[in-house]
Amino acid sequence: MSLRPLARGDAEAWREARRRSAAWLVRWDATVPPGGSTRPASYGALVRRMNRQAREGTTFPFAIEVDGAFAGQVTVNNVVRGSAQFASVGYWIDQRFAGRGVMPRAVAMTIDHCFGPLGLHRVEVAIRPENTNSLRVVEKLGIPEVGYAPRFLHIDGDWRDHRLYAITAEDVPEGLLARYEREVAGERSERSG
Repeated sequence: MSLRPLARGDAEAWREARRRSAAWLVRWDATVPPGGSTRPASYGALVRRMNRQAREGTTFPFAIEVDGAFAGQVTVNNVVRGSAQFASVGYWIDQRFAGRGVMPRAVAMTIDHCFGPLGLHRVEVAIRPENTNSLRVVEKLGIPEVGYAPRFLHIDGDWRDHRLYAITAEDVPEGLLARYEREVAGERSERSG
């Protein structure tokens, strides 16, 4: 599994993954609230907007690859500098790659990138209470719950409540991926021992 910047060349694979997993993802997808600005009309427009935001330092979209195949996306959003130095992370995965440990690794790698090259201090993840798959990701990574936000984001056509999780650079001095992999190795050892 690897991460790389989302590219225009991902268009066909991205669209296919979204089409294949549409029914599975629709309940968790952000939507535009009434009166909000419209979403990009095409994949190309989406990538152009995200690339502009990346140059501005506010958004960093990453493609997830598994054995060379496009598997999903992790995006660092809402980067705040100054005295805050934080961002939020959102993610989705093609249903055919779900349940294989891909997303916890991808999120851990992204958060390590936030704490390393991006120089951030805190990363937040907001998850709908009903999204058991995403809740399992933060649970596996040991990211603590820090709050509850009623009507936090416009998702699937309405304002939805979210559970809030956050981690700081001090929480994982060795890196989140290293901590996660150490815990996974420990669990395997316990099962085989």
